[in-house]
Amino acid sequence: MVLFGGKENSVFEAIEAHLETVERALIEFRKLVEAYLNGNLGDAKEFESSVDSLETEADNLRRSIEAMLYGGAFLPVQRGDYVRLSELVDQVADAAESAAHTLILAKPRVPEDLKKDILYLVDMTLETYRALKDAVKALNEDVDKALELSKKTEDLEETADGVEYSTKAKIFESEGITTYAKLIWNQVLTKIGDIADRAEDASDQVMLIAIKRRG
Repeated sequence: MVLFGGKENSVFEAIEAHLETVERALIEFRKLVEAYLNGNLGDAKEFESSVDSLETEADNLRRSIEAMLYGGAFLPVQRGDYVRLSELVDQVADAAESAAHTLILAKPRVPEDLKKDILYLVDMTLETYRALKDAVKALNEDVDKALELSKKTEDLEETADGVEYSTKAKIFESEGITTYAKLIWNQVLTKIGDIADRAEDASDQVMLIAIKRRG
């Protein structure tokens, strides 16, 4: 059941477009990491450009959402909550862009035996974001579902944290990786993990909005 109408529905349509754009940025980031791990630096750089473009598109959508909100959608007391939500969702794309730039600029040697672990971490961050996306979309239909999906996002972020930690441990324990590469991979993995962290931050805002809505 749709809970709003009129201007509010237009805002939700814009929010959904924003969510989809951020997801596309994450998908391009995954392609970047996979290409880099397979030694295809040229392809990885092309995907980096795609991530940059989609992050810019997401920024523009965020600004349009804010303009719509301050143009009269929702009650004044609710507008700040949705502005904050759009900012937090946007930070997911920012995190992906930052991770992409760090990997491409530093170009650490790829640890052959850890390719699957690194890509698995990327997949976990994407899964975490998708739970967030579903949670945000549920706000206009079923606040209880939004709360449930917010909790799922939190659980997935904790799983991603565990994958990040275990992958870092394997890298630092490896005798075949230089100290420089270990330090760079530590930074890259932290930034990849930030994608899931930012998704969890946004899910906390979804939870706040849903709780207020439910009263």
